[in-house]
Amino acid sequence: MKSIILGYPRIGEKRELKKAIETYWKGKTSEEELSNISKNIREKNWLEQNKLGADLISSNDFSLYDQMLDMCITLGCIPQRFSNLTGLEQYFAMSRGIQKENVDVIAMEMTKWFDTNYHFLVPEFSKDQSFSLNAEKIINEHKEAFALGINTKPVIIGPVTFLLLGKEKESGFNSLELLDKILPIYGQLIKTIDALGAEYIQIDEPILATDLDMKGQEAVKRSYEYFGNLNTKVKLILANYFDCYGENLDLTLKLPVDVIHLDLVRCRKQLEDILTHPSLNRDKILSLGVVDGRNIWKNNFKTSFQVIEQVKEKLPPENIWIGTSCSLLHSPLNLDFETELNPEIKQWLAFAKQKVDEVVTLKTLVIDKNNTAAIEKLRTNTVAIESRKTSNLIHNEIVKERVNAITEEEARRKNVFSIRKEKQHKALNLPLFPTTTIGSFPQTKEVRSWRAKFKNGSLDKNEYNKLLKEETEKAIRIQEDIGIDVLVHGEFERNDMVEYFGEQLDGFVFTQNGWVQSYGTRCVKPPIIYGDVSRPKPITVEWSAYAQSLSNNWMKGMLTGPVTILQWSFVRNDQPRSETCTQIALAIRDEVSDLEKAGIKIIQIDEPAFREGLPLRKENWNTYLNWAVKAFRISSSSVQDETQIHTHMCYSEFNDIIHSISNLDADVITIETSRSQMELLDAFVEFKYPNEIGPGVYDIHSPRVPSTEEMKQLLEKAQAVIPTDQLWVNPDCGLKTRNWPETKVALENLVKSAKHMRIKALQEV
Repeated sequence: MKSIILGYPRIGEKRELKKAIETYWKGKTSEEELSNISKNIREKNWLEQNKLGADLISSNDFSLYDQMLDMCITLGCIPQRFSNLTGLEQYFAMSRGIQKENVDVIAMEMTKWFDTNYHFLVPEFSKDQSFSLNAEKIINEHKEAFALGINTKPVIIGPVTFLLLGKEKESGFNSLELLDKILPIYGQLIKTIDALGAEYIQIDEPILATDLDMKGQEAVKRSYEYFGNLNTKVKLILANYFDCYGENLDLTLKLPVDVIHLDLVRCRKQLEDILTHPSLNRDKILSLGVVDGRNIWKNNFKTSFQVIEQVKEKLPPENIWIGTSCSLLHSPLNLDFETELNPEIKQWLAFAKQKVDEVVTLKTLVIDKNNTAAIEKLRTNTVAIESRKTSNLIHNEIVKERVNAITEEEARRKNVFSIRKEKQHKALNLPLFPTTTIGSFPQTKEVRSWRAKFKNGSLDKNEYNKLLKEETEKAIRIQEDIGIDVLVHGEFERNDMVEYFGEQLDGFVFTQNGWVQSYGTRCVKPPIIYGDVSRPKPITVEWSAYAQSLSNNWMKGMLTGPVTILQWSFVRNDQPRSETCTQIALAIRDEVSDLEKAGIKIIQIDEPAFREGLPLRKENWNTYLNWAVKAFRISSSSVQDETQIHTHMCYSEFNDIIHSISNLDADVITIETSRSQMELLDAFVEFKYPNEIGPGVYDIHSPRVPSTEEMKQLLEKAQAVIPTDQLWVNPDCGLKTRNWPETKVALENLVKSAKHMRIKALQEV
């Protein structure tokens, strides 16, 4: 019996990787220094897991930006526009774009990794796509670990997942047609890893958690039969996670792989199907993912033992592995760093380091029921699990009663959009192609330092608020000077769009160092929802009202929606997610009502995680979409017709859920479209989306500044398919991570492009 860890967080104990990369981008850290910092993080990770007793530890789970980007480099799948660049310049240009003398290249597209808040770079494919092997990273990292006495299992993304998550950049072919070209490269890679002396290689195929058609299933079958004929000694671990194998189960059990990994957190029900399946080979090893890699609650050892004992009835112990459900990339690093958490809540939690210990402890107890240290851990675990069930911290009867009393009328606006639109246009009097931004403005080093000083007590509240008010006014004047129509206050008082709200809602608790990677160097510190949620007092009203008092332009109130707050938090697992989401929706509803009373006539309720929450299997979609749509509508429907409700969504494919997006009934939706060159508008066009829409024309995740002409071309593409009176002009997302000089130039170009479109529209009339 072995313990297996599918992957480990790579940002470092104190986000060292983030800081090193960002200073490298600024020219303050050399490539050698960045390499050394990266190596130190990897070594700490390996040694920590080894010290805790993990048997199978990963390599190649580290990345400077993204594992899919790394796989593109490994397979030589590099878009032509980056071909004149090399090394790290090429790598970071692919992820962020690049703009310098004689070089102006847009980044690759980015979207969500299945149903997580992790973003990956989308591979690009053409009909004549070629591939070539560059295994340097994988070789070097395996050797680094081996020098420490650890024979790691390299982790790679499987060929079918890689191809199906990529994007065909020309019409007339399917990415799976490239399988015959890519399999020999994978074959070379597996042989290379075999030559290193690795005993195992982990091939991640989470695409098996989705509804594969016959072509997809056939591609899986061909791929692993090809690998099975390579005549190598290295053993193959097939890793699926985030859901069941479903209709892919029979296919999977017949594949010539040595180990099949099961996510038994997200899909416990698949175990019985597997154990009773006629294709189950008793010589096959089952890797049981019983420790949750995506949430922070302590594992219930007794429940895990039941699962393991169920498998032991069918398989010998040596053919049973115990592991994490998925990579621990989605977990914070170490609970030991949390010195300020309520001790009662802290005892219920486990971060990545503690989860490794849980995996090892479970294995130890299964092998040796008399192990003294493991028995004590079992006792502590049992006490924590039982105390959570009966804690007075968790339940609020007033909140529960309010949820139960919700009526259908509370989830509907007073009138349909066509009536609201007429009233809003009259009340707001905005021009064609109205310009706005998504919410935040650059959080400079000074702003961040004020927040840090306020939190550590070296800056009092009055002085802190004075500085924030000055920064808010500065942002408003800049917007007025540029000529933006609908302003935002900049959100300088906020840290993270979810954390800020969670800090002021009951039922949430926060960590000091619970960081997880969202994309690249972007790390977030998700709140922990441990109990019933309510809003004790207004959250944003004072700042929004202050900002509106500074300008004659309309000011947007900026809120985070209930689904996104849910998705981007670590959510309690002792009640349905739908119930928790409804509690949050009622809290946001109260905030919306108070904003309207304070004179805010445009209110944006951001839902960038709406698509992310969609279950991987279509059979489960309707259940999720029904409660998610209802939660948004509860949060947004208390206002008068004249009050305009906006929402924002980014980095999502909308085609298959466009009916539900429409059912949100937001007056205006803003979406990310610049990286896809407006391709993401197709869903809204085919559906004939009835409400107003702001397709992003400025990619804020890249340091490059688009020209006025570039933005005009994007708007012309949008106007060709969306009626003029439905179009807004805005960036893709908030501007928090950008700096002021590039932001000003980009927004000036944005306003110029909108004015050009207005003049053109009037001339055509």
